[in-house]
Amino acid sequence: MNVDKIMNNLEKKHPGEAEYLQAVREVLESIEEAYNENPQFESANIIERIIEPDRVLTFKVPWVDDEGNVKVNLGYRIQFNNAIGPYKGGLRFHPSVNLSILKFLGFEQIFKNALTTLPMGGGKGGSDFDPKGKSNAEVMRFCQSFMLELWKYIGPETDVPAGDIGVGGREIGFLYGMYKRLAGDHTGVLTGKGSNWGGSLIRPEATGYGGIYFAKEMLKTNNETFKGKTISISGFGNVAWGAALKATELGGKVVTISGPDGYVYDPEGISDKKIEYMLELRSSNEDIVKPYSFAFEGVEFHEGKCPWEVKVDIALPCATQNELTGDDAKKLIQNGVMLVAEISNMGCTPQAVEEFHKNKILFAPGKAVNAGGVATSGLEMTQNSMKLRWNSKEVDDRLHEIMCNIHEQCVKHGKREDGYVDYVKGANIAGFLKVANSMLDMGVI
Repeated sequence: MNVDKIMNNLEKKHPGEAEYLQAVREVLESIEEAYNENPQFESANIIERIIEPDRVLTFKVPWVDDEGNVKVNLGYRIQFNNAIGPYKGGLRFHPSVNLSILKFLGFEQIFKNALTTLPMGGGKGGSDFDPKGKSNAEVMRFCQSFMLELWKYIGPETDVPAGDIGVGGREIGFLYGMYKRLAGDHTGVLTGKGSNWGGSLIRPEATGYGGIYFAKEMLKTNNETFKGKTISISGFGNVAWGAALKATELGGKVVTISGPDGYVYDPEGISDKKIEYMLELRSSNEDIVKPYSFAFEGVEFHEGKCPWEVKVDIALPCATQNELTGDDAKKLIQNGVMLVAEISNMGCTPQAVEEFHKNKILFAPGKAVNAGGVATSGLEMTQNSMKLRWNSKEVDDRLHEIMCNIHEQCVKHGKREDGYVDYVKGANIAGFLKVANSMLDMGVI
């Protein structure tokens, strides 16, 4: 496999789609050795088939605001690969949404979902609509218009969307209500549903919980635990909230959260009522963390900065892609960080990942670390299809088992001769082999 040649051809087809191209290159470079050991992949042209989505749906979403003005946004659904199950991946409502970001997320989702061992393919979707500052009625009208187009292409055995940035329980409710009315049935076509009507318990916390379970297994390889460790977290939404809850429960001390306006440093640790306050901040629709520094004593607010300059044992990016740079990585290493795990998707730049590997810092990528969210969505699909409801402990136990199995797969395929585990390589190879072999079994379709 000639990675540079493949990437040059891909860039000609999709110029300027930086995030998508970055994600593809990372996977290709890390699976190259395993790919070359399996000539059947080359003869079936697996790479060219897996790096292009099955289809890209783009549509307009007209809606009416509270003043009676007609607005138009763009809607997308990327159905990337369904070799091992129906397309599965979230919907993101945010002004930054574009094809490159959704294709990167959909591509990553293929391998993330494969790692869970649940029967789910990869997909992603969303809109450049911004729900912040909108009334409930405006969000409802937008969601109904969005679903009016999307419902034709999704179904419980075809494509099962979920939430993502800007799409929480409120939006999922409005989307599902419209789907139910249009399709005329009550099926598990969306995950992240309300617990009263088909949703799974602990789904809001699951991505953060799963990330901590994975990091716990990473620490175990060095005979370490969370007990007594200081932790920096970025973001302050459901992912950061779940991570802070579980890390604190395991004996760690979370000292930062962040938003677009900067980060707060709380040397006493973000626990108990402070973690609950994170959710109050998120629900305020302001998208800022500065109020936290007013609510609690001894807290510092650092305007316009990222939390990676703080001296900690563990760093957990929980916000967005490429949020931790090469320079940030150098600061963390200089300050003695021992573990970095992406709970956000592709949270670190390639330069940052290179620094962590070069210095043998425990580092794991989002497709493995944050798979707990989609794993719990898969468990929600199972409960829906069986018409059952599991309690919190049953879901949490299954989530913990899945994350431990993912870690085991990463170690199996990523452990080097010197004992260091390249989790990026391990995750990509494990996910790729499962999907590629499934594609081989089904022929050229």
